[in-house]
Amino acid sequence: MASLRTSAIICSVRQHGEHGAVVRSLTPRNGLMAGYVRGARSRTMRPVLIPSNIVQADYRVRTEAQLASMTAELQQSRGPYLGEPLASSALGWVTALTAAILPEEQNYPQLHSALSALLDAICGAPSAKGWAVALVRYELLLLSELGFGLSLDRCAVTGSADDLVYISPKSATAVSQGAGQIYKDRLLPLPDFLKGTASPEWDDIFDGLKVTGFFLKRHFFEDSRNDVMAARSVLVDRLKRVVA
Repeated sequence: MASLRTSAIICSVRQHGEHGAVVRSLTPRNGLMAGYVRGARSRTMRPVLIPSNIVQADYRVRTEAQLASMTAELQQSRGPYLGEPLASSALGWVTALTAAILPEEQNYPQLHSALSALLDAICGAPSAKGWAVALVRYELLLLSELGFGLSLDRCAVTGSADDLVYISPKSATAVSQGAGQIYKDRLLPLPDFLKGTASPEWDDIFDGLKVTGFFLKRHFFEDSRNDVMAARSVLVDRLKRVVA
């Protein structure tokens, strides 16, 4: 890649040097891209380089071993939502998660479409319930795209598709009520909406968040990056306060 011009969703901004920043953004066809933005901390660029903003990005690089230089022109700002604690937490979490676990420059078109739709829902839905389900599904999609998908259509013990109410934390596979009754304290809940129910209640949504949080932590955040999961804990706590 000598040069590339593309739409991009800003996912993370890390200060580098006195005035610049390394910016990671999710693009429609090139996946997660990293680029160095000069003057990123200037008054002009700070409102542009907000995670969840959509920009028109230009990347230029001289050699494959060199970090690309990046310029960005704002296309859609989500800055106004930073003043809303719940929306701000949600926008911050999904973009930080994406930046933390996706390998760079691998194409994930389904993830780009799902993240774009989720960000729109967070900012546009009349209530948090309107996007909380989409958040769970996005986390599941991330797990699946990176090779850690859950198998929820048949019981791990009996092979039956009936009465599935648990998920095995070891195999990430559904377990029926009968097969899992003895071990239920060790199993994760399987909320109905992950099996196709259209209108989940909040208890189901929090069960879904418990499931995805468990597997995200296991596969990606058992190391020093637990600060990323801390942002998720803040979001879940704020969701619970909305429901209470």
